[in-house]
Amino acid sequence: MAHINDNYRKLPGSYLFSEIARRVSTFQAAHPDANIIRLGIGDVTQPLPQVSVDAIKRAADELSHAETFRGYGPEQGYDFLREAIAAHNYKRRGLDVNADEIFISDGSKCDCGNIQEIFSLDSKIAIADPVYPVYLDTNVMAGRTGSLMSDGHFEGVIYLPCTADNNFSPSIPNEHVDLIYLCSPNNPTGTTLSKDALKDWINYARANDAIILYDSAYAAYITEPDVPQSIYEIEGARDCAIEFRSFSKTAGFTGTRCGYVVIPNQLTGAAADGSRVPLKNLWLRRQTTKFNGTAYIVQRGAEAIYTDEGQAQVKALVGYYMENARIIRDGLTTAGLTAYGGVNAPYIWLKTPDGMSSWDFFDRLLSEANVVGTPGAGFGPCGEGYFRLTSFGARDKTIEAMARIAAM
Repeated sequence: MAHINDNYRKLPGSYLFSEIARRVSTFQAAHPDANIIRLGIGDVTQPLPQVSVDAIKRAADELSHAETFRGYGPEQGYDFLREAIAAHNYKRRGLDVNADEIFISDGSKCDCGNIQEIFSLDSKIAIADPVYPVYLDTNVMAGRTGSLMSDGHFEGVIYLPCTADNNFSPSIPNEHVDLIYLCSPNNPTGTTLSKDALKDWINYARANDAIILYDSAYAAYITEPDVPQSIYEIEGARDCAIEFRSFSKTAGFTGTRCGYVVIPNQLTGAAADGSRVPLKNLWLRRQTTKFNGTAYIVQRGAEAIYTDEGQAQVKALVGYYMENARIIRDGLTTAGLTAYGGVNAPYIWLKTPDGMSSWDFFDRLLSEANVVGTPGAGFGPCGEGYFRLTSFGARDKTIEAMARIAAM
């Protein structure tokens, strides 16, 4: 008899965004003439930077000739992209990150979900609440947690409440943990961690021999100069932190798929016999076993954004979405709603009116305004009573959505 992995049965019935899609589909079927505006899932709407399109075309043309054809590429990524990332995102900013510490992937969602495989199942995890569901769900699937409790928390997980009272910045736990998931700029709240807050986390991690798993997928959206764009800006981070980055929102690669993870050479974990093992080596082993590498043409497209022309186009793309974020935040405030985020991130986190639950507000917004957002409860129990909107829609749709919400 083939037995299933029963850990999957601990998870709620469906993934958050699958449930959103189901409800929207049901509503659309019942109201076929409804003009629905989607500001829920964080998918981009503007075209790829032209430099990336041109680079992908040139790379595809290479594959049409035997002399320049490429088959399997290196699982850790081509050197041309790893070196470009190291030079532009780190070295140029005075950060000590080398190309051989960078691993190219098909997106940071996969990396954030797969990284837990290189750690033992008895590792105690700490996760911000609310936060991106993938961190928690993949640990549940692996068997690193207990069952789902009636209050929406999983047994065996240390939750770090992020509320308006602490400016949505998780506090250091008063107990030992092994793995710490941090996300800044945060998805869903759109808020960021300060240098002082990150320094406290690094001090804690070093004192407890813990590893920080730092999701910085939205670093390109940071506008305030004192907000760190990389955890490696903080002294000591190379001894305790893994960083995840993505081209999805930076350069519109949500459908093209490209991201990367940084694992410093000196970063180690403890083996059962007490010896220290470089985590970079474990990740390389995992990737060479389970991953065949990101497509060559995609990596050429990603490399192109590091040219002067590419940087200008990316800046314009990010600026477009951040102007949408301003429109949304201002529109919500004008409508009398309390909103957070939208300054250093493409997400706006709003408090639902009149004490409504997140899902009730979702249904009301869909039925009365024909606007789709994301219920905060889907990001964790502390997200109840909040709601996320994204700035990745088209400008005219964003303006129209705010007019509809104001009319409500």
